[in-house]
Amino acid sequence: MVELVVSPDFWVSRILPEGIIERWLVPDGSVVKAKVPVAELRIEGTLLNVVAPQDGTLVVTAQKNAIIEPGSVIGHIRPV
Repeated sequence: MVELVVSPDFWVSRILPEGIIERWLVPDGSVVKAKVPVAELRIEGTLLNVVAPQDGTLVVTAQKNAIIEPGSVIGHIRPV
């Protein structure tokens, strides 16, 4: 299983140390393709996409509106 990790690079200024999961673009349990956006995050007022690192089944571990920090694990991709 591969973790979906929120990259610290998403924070430009580091003024606000947290972000929010705006929405999941793909439902939990769905089969996803590598490099396809699966979640939308709001960090420092900007919407950013988290992409699937590999093909597989999405396992959501952080729900919509969850507060996230740099390096947070928000889900997993389970190989098909």
